[in-house]
Amino acid sequence: MRLPKARRPRVPRTRTGQRRLVQAVVAGCVLALLPATWMYVTTGDRLRTTADAPRTEVAVVFGAGLWDGEPSPYLAHRLDAAAKLYRENRVEVVLVTGDNSREDYDEPDAMRAYLTRHGVPDGRIVSDYAGFDTWDSCVRARKIFGVHKAVLISQGFHIRRAVALCQAAGVSSYGVAVDAKHDVTWYYGGAREIFAAGKAALDAVFEPDPRFLGPEEPGVARALASDR
Repeated sequence: MRLPKARRPRVPRTRTGQRRLVQAVVAGCVLALLPATWMYVTTGDRLRTTADAPRTEVAVVFGAGLWDGEPSPYLAHRLDAAAKLYRENRVEVVLVTGDNSREDYDEPDAMRAYLTRHGVPDGRIVSDYAGFDTWDSCVRARKIFGVHKAVLISQGFHIRRAVALCQAAGVSSYGVAVDAKHDVTWYYGGAREIFAAGKAALDAVFEPDPRFLGPEEPGVARALASDR
């Protein structure tokens, strides 16, 4: 029994058809690049380093995975930057936001423990246990914890998306991009951002509710008030 040959895509034979095909491809590429362009335009002047980050009451550190219950190297670098800003009196409170969707996985508590070991008092750390993605973390920072302005801390491949989404969620933000070794994880993160940019743009336009919102929490206001 002879199997039918696979049909190759038909290329238009006329110049008009070929021109329309090229136009369609170009239009598709432009549409694919629009979300990334939006992120770059939105965050153009909002990126800093730990050396020149503006003094701000709150720093937000986004989760980046645990290894055997401890912060992954990428997350540890973010936390090191937050601890440095705190020790230099450029932030007063650190909001750690991450995934605690199951009992055996608790990013915020691991982040808190790491920060306390590196000189940040426990009373200056506030935990968001429902930061399941960047949009959720930004919305919850504003609606649940009452954060209006913050320094955001992440790796370079993620920081623009974080700033763009927090700006869209109502948090006036600067981003601190921490150094990271350009290993397989870094390249994976960079490639992932190409696709994540599309979701980010949709989140900014439609402003969906986070996976879990819940009641307002006074942790940030209480920590700031105790310092005064």
